[in-house]
Order: sequence, then C-alpha cells, then structure tokens
Amino acid sequence: MRGPRPEDFDSNAGHPTPTFPAGGSRKKGMGVRTWLVLCSSGKEQATEAGKHTIMRRTGLPARDLRILDPLLSYPSTVLGRERAIVINLEHIKAIITGQEVLILNSKDPSVAPFIEELQRRIRCHHHATKPQEGVNTEGAAQGEAGTSQLSGEEARKDKKQSLGNQDGSKVLPFEFVALEACLEAAITSLESEAVRLELEAHPALDKLTIKINTLNLERVRQIKSRLVAITGRVQKVRDELEKLLNDDEDMAEMYLTDKLAQKQLENSTASSTSDTVVVDLPEGDEDDRFRAEVSSESCHRGSDAHNLLMRAHSALSRNSRGTSSTRSGMTNKLNVQELEMLLEAYFVQIDGILNKLSTLTEYVDDTEDYINIMLDDKQNNLLQMGVMLTTAGLVMSLFIAVAGVFGMNINIELFNDEVAGPGKFMWTVVGGTAGSLFLYFGAIGWYKHSRLLE
Repeated sequence: MRGPRPEDFDSNAGHPTPTFPAGGSRKKGMGVRTWLVLCSSGKEQATEAGKHTIMRRTGLPARDLRILDPLLSYPSTVLGRERAIVINLEHIKAIITGQEVLILNSKDPSVAPFIEELQRRIRCHHHATKPQEGVNTEGAAQGEAGTSQLSGEEARKDKKQSLGNQDGSKVLPFEFVALEACLEAAITSLESEAVRLELEAHPALDKLTIKINTLNLERVRQIKSRLVAITGRVQKVRDELEKLLNDDEDMAEMYLTDKLAQKQLENSTASSTSDTVVVDLPEGDEDDRFRAEVSSESCHRGSDAHNLLMRAHSALSRNSRGTSSTRSGMTNKLNVQELEMLLEAYFVQIDGILNKLSTLTEYVDDTEDYINIMLDDKQNNLLQMGVMLTTAGLVMSLFIAVAGVFGMNINIELFNDEVAGPGKFMWTVVGGTAGSLFLYFGAIGWYKHSRLLE
C-alpha cells in the first residue's frame, strides 16, 4: 500500500494562489478615493481614504456618503448631521465639519476656482478669529475655577460673542463660512449658465419667427432641452434651501462650532468634578434648599452619599425643567436666525434665477404658439388652394365632356361645312370656355360668401 504524498500535507492545497500586479502593490480598494482636506487655518492636504475611514472621521452614516458618490446621480442636497454637513450642489461635493472641509472631486477643473475662493475665505476667517482665540485662552486661564459652573447655554452665548473682529463686526463660524462658499459657487455657476442660455435663446427664437426651416427648428429644440434641464436643477436647489428654512431643527443641527464648544465644556466640567461633586438647588422652599458635597472617597463608604446625590439630582431636574426648556428654546431661536439670514440671501438669489428661467420658458412657449399659428395659417392656405384646384378640375371636366361629344362618330349639322361652317364651330368653343369660367368663378364666389356668413 502506497503512503501519503508530500502534497497531501500542504495546507494551501486545493486553494487558488493569490496573484498580484506586476508593480508589486495590491490593487486599491473600490471605496478608496482621493479627498482634499482644508483645515481651519486654510492649509490643504490631499489624502486617500476609504468609506469607513470617512465615516469614523465625520460620524456620517453610509447612506449620506452615497449622496457624494460620483457614479450615482443624486439631486442637489444639503444635510445637517451631528458632526458634519453634507454638501452636494451641482459640481461641489464636500463634507464640512467644525474644523475642516473634505472635498471629493478636487481634481475637476470646474472645482478649482471654488477651492481657491474657499481657501481665501478660510484664511480670512482664521486671521479674524485668531486674536480672539488668544484673548479667550488667557481669560479662560484666569477664570478656570469659575468656568466649570457655567451652563451649556451660557457657554454657547460666550462663544457667539467671541466670534467677532476687532472692529466689532460679526464673524461667522467656520462651518458657515464654508457653507456660504459652497452656496455661492453653486448659485453663481447656475446663474452664469442661465445668462449664457438666455443670450443664445433670444436670437435663435427671433430667427425662427422670421424664417422657419430645419436648422432654426433644431437650434430651438436644443435650447429648449437645455432650458428644461437647468430649470429642474435650479428648482431642486431652491426646494432644498426652502426645506432648510422651514425646519429650525435642521438648521440647528448645522451649528457644529457650538456643539464642539459645548462638548469641550462638558468634558472640562466632568474632569473638574471628578474628585468633588457639588449640587446647588434653585431657590424655592426652605425644605428643598440644601447643598451636598460628596468627595470621591465618600462615594465608596456607604449608600447615604449615593442617596443624597440621587435626591439632589431629581430635585434639580424637577425644579429647573421649565426654566431650562424655555431658555434653550429662546437660545436656539436666536442661533437659527444667524443661519436663516445666510440661507435667505441665497434663497432670494436662486429664486430670482428661477424667475428669470420661467420668463424665458414663457417666451419660448409664446414663440412656439406663434410658430404653430403661422403653420396653421399656411396649412389653411394650402387647403384653400386645394379647394380652388378641385373646383377648377370639376369645371374643366365639364368642358372636356363637350369636347368628348364632338369627338363621337355622329352625324350633326355642325360638322357639315356647307350648312354650319367654321364660324359656328368657333362660337361653340368660345361659348363652352366662357361657360366653364362662369361656373368656376361662381363656385369660388359662393364658397367665400358662405365662409363670410359663418
């Protein structure tokens, strides 16, 4: 009996051997793409990242990243999420966070002017906020002990007040600076395309009204196709902005800088109270006012300190629920007003572009109606010509019938030269011609008279 062969002990037997390209490197994953990252200081860096890397970096789900996929055809969209804003406007596909902007199609020639403008605005924003950041850092170092007792709403208010130039003018947060650049680039592109289409449409339509031929009709057909396409794109951008303006919650989600400031405040508060927990209740009844200070060591001594903390937390939440909700609603409303003013400015601009395209569409429709009227008029003229020719054919057929009678082999006096002669034959021909003409003009006159009576 033959023993086992050495191949039988090979662990890779039966499995295909992996092959690699001749260059010696593995093929890139299907989800890896080149992203251009612009940080808050305006510096750019090209990086290759996959879908899961971008998801971990921005906190976006996979369905939001599919909106930016260049292989898929998605309409214009602006989405506000917890940690990022997704922008898909025309040729601009970007992700805006509180500290950086990620641009997908940075190698597109049409995106290059947008990147330069975005870098310029980010640098201006960085230079405008850099002095305030130094002042805020110094003030934070001096009042570090009192900062831990500020509420989240007060911290956001201080952050808003700190975003200003030295001359007192307001500076938008980083995410709004990037959002404004994206909106301006997209709307400017649509406006330039609409103006160029309008300049091409009016001469072509005027030529078509003067002379109707195949060349002019084909040119107007192409212009109308482009007009329908750009009107749909402008309408989608307008609807997206209108949807954001009608939903305050979606606009509140776009305040990424405030979220980062609140998160940093919570982290600093949690780190400062890790050793000592101080609970202050609001003013009320004397039985409800108390102050509990529990150290980290006493938390392990017994259940009395734990019960004290639970009672303090429940009383604090019960007494301050109405006040905190009212204050939060007012603050969110004030915060939303800043973004609302930004979006309304571009909403008015995109609405003006849509009105201009609507006017051009009406002009094209009016020209089309005018062309149809002209064609109908020509068709009516052809029908009238057909009626006249048919009537003339009927009258001529009667005259031909007279000639057919004379062509028969019959014996009549008119054929006898001694009795009638050529003179009578000529009178017969002239009489038949005059009768035919009388019948023809009589039929035409009766037809026109009947149309006038209608």
